[in-house]
Parts: sequence; structure tokens; C-alpha cells
Amino acid sequence: MPDQPSKTVIISGGTTGMGRAVALERLARGDHVTVIGSNEARGRALLDHAADPNLRFLRADLSSIAEVERVIADISEQHQAIDALALFANRISPEYKETQDGLEFTFALYYLSRYLLGHRLRPLLDAAPDPVIINVAGVGSTAGKIFWDDPQLARRYGQVRAQLQAGRANDLLGVAFAGQAESKVRYILYHPGFTRSGADGHPNPLIRNTIRLLARFFARPVADAVRPIVEWIDQPPESALSAIDRGKPVDMSLKTLDPDDAARLAAYTRDLLRSRSR
Repeated sequence: MPDQPSKTVIISGGTTGMGRAVALERLARGDHVTVIGSNEARGRALLDHAADPNLRFLRADLSSIAEVERVIADISEQHQAIDALALFANRISPEYKETQDGLEFTFALYYLSRYLLGHRLRPLLDAAPDPVIINVAGVGSTAGKIFWDDPQLARRYGQVRAQLQAGRANDLLGVAFAGQAESKVRYILYHPGFTRSGADGHPNPLIRNTIRLLARFFARPVADAVRPIVEWIDQPPESALSAIDRGKPVDMSLKTLDPDDAARLAAYTRDLLRSRSR
């Protein structure tokens, strides 16, 4: 867009699906885009497809605290300000899996990496004139909960349970982040609904083929799902926190957006990170 200055955009989980689409759309507008992903081949394929010097790819396993911190250090070296942070990284794990930090994989990748990227990059975001974080998860859904007595699901793991818990954790992450009065970052929780971007994500071939079939008839095109994200980067909402479920504002009084639960999860996360840094 010729009337818009170029922006600096960071995208986690940006080598496929919606993240990739946002990266390409923002590159077309002249932005400087850094994409973070775990798959080297997909990252190189994106670089080759875009053929744009304004695109960088950082390979990282975002389920690892050390890897997230490495990415943050790299970005902090490269940029003095960040205009937008778009958070997409997620992957289904059919079986219980622990990361090298001793954390449940889905919790670490889907929630904790987003917590770390948002909080650690906040100084660079606050240095931009109109900064925004867009957390793409499942806001608006009330399914699932935080298992406060077993957040790492060591005793009751199930892939659906893990995904839903991490989704609810991201809801609370947005509430807690937006409650920081000293930050000017606007935080958007966004549920795009069923899109055609996730058809290849499931490791089970039978389930993957079923998702592909359903996607042909019922899923939103990726271009439609990412259009609000692309526009929010240029013009974030006025409020500190916005929650959008498939194009409609979410009732902020939902139990899944409870400020007390958000504060409880933030305290748990800080304690967890302190224990892993010893």
C-alpha cells in the first residue's frame, strides 16, 4: 500500500497455512517480515517462493525455552522496533510428549512460546508507533479448561484435552498481557474458525484425509481467514484487548476470559520459568 510506511512483522509458525499467507501479503505491501518455523525445507521453500530480500526465515523449535530465547536475541539484534507480532505456531501431538525442559509439548509450543515471544519482545513492540500482537487460537470457544492441579497433563493426557487447555491458556494470556497499563501494545485474540490451512497438520493419515475432505466443503479459504490479520497490522483496534471469533466480537465477560484466572496463569507461568532457569 503506497500510503502506508513499511512495517516490521514477526510471525511464529509462518512457513505454512495462515502464517505463510500473512507473510506473503505483508511482503507484498513492502514490509520487513521474519518468519519463525521448525521445518527447514518449508522455510527455504518460502524464501524461494517469495524471492524477496525483506523476508527472513529463522529455524527454531519453539517448544524449547532456550530456542525461543535464541530467536528473541536474534530479532533484538536485527531490529530496534517491531510493529506486529503474529502468533500461529501449534502442532498436534497424539501422544504425551515432554520437551527438553520437562514440559508437556502442546503447552510449551502452543502457549508458552507465545507467552515468551510477547513478553520478551514487548520493549521492541513498545518502541513502534502503533504496535499489535495477534494471537491466533480459539477465543470464543468455552470448551476445555486449565487443569490447575496438573497443567502439564502428566496424569490425564489426551491430544484434544491438550489443545483445548492451551487454547484457553492463550485466551488468558491475552487478558493478562492487555492488563499491563504501562504497555501501549494492542492485543488481539483471533479465532478464524475452520480454515483450509490445517488440512495437512494431523500426523494420523486417516484423520488427515478426513480433515482434507471436510475442508473441501466447509472450510474458509485461507485468504478470507487472514484478511483481518493483514488489516489489523496496518490499523490495530483502539482497545488494549480485542477478541474476535469468526468475524464477531466475543463477550468479554465469558468465563474463559476471567481476569483472576489470567492472573493465576501468569503467576504459574512466571514460577515455571524461574524454576527452569535455575
